[in-house]
Amino acid sequence: MALRNAVMAALLEGEASGYDLAKGFDATVANFWTATPQQLYRELERMEAEGLVSARVVEQERRPNKRLFSLTEAGCEAVRAYTAEPPARPSVVRDELLVKVQCADAGDLAAVRTAVAARIEWAAAKLVRYERIRQRLLAGRSEEAYFAEAERIGPYLTLLRGMSFERENLRWGELALRRIEQRMDAVSQQSD
Repeated sequence: MALRNAVMAALLEGEASGYDLAKGFDATVANFWTATPQQLYRELERMEAEGLVSARVVEQERRPNKRLFSLTEAGCEAVRAYTAEPPARPSVVRDELLVKVQCADAGDLAAVRTAVAARIEWAAAKLVRYERIRQRLLAGRSEEAYFAEAERIGPYLTLLRGMSFERENLRWGELALRRIEQRMDAVSQQSD
């Protein structure tokens, strides 16, 4: 999947500046796609040159003018065409922490333990953010009512997937932490 598809997905929420997209990426598509602000700005420029988005300038007092981007009809057609294509094979996990865990027995167990603990904290914090977004989307409704009434269901479905992913990160992290600590204790007892 190209970054442009994730940008178009984010713009389905409505007009946004590059800054708003970069900031809001975490609340819209970051549970399945990440990008730096620089990547987003470059992609928006390319998309504008290709006619997929249009920009309008909003003059601001005491701040630089900002450009608000929105999907053009060609951009909407690109979304339709993209969603009609079969997805590529499922993505592959490329996680540096897992490489460190793989090397833990020959490496620095304490450092790997610290990295796993940090991943647990990260996943827990993301779950809190995702839950706030979930509550905002539901707006007091049940999930069933949301699916029956909402204009768009895609953002909620992808949010649920992101929440599931982070819950699994927590489950695995807690298991890995216990096992690493057990190994550290065993190594410590052997050296005594």
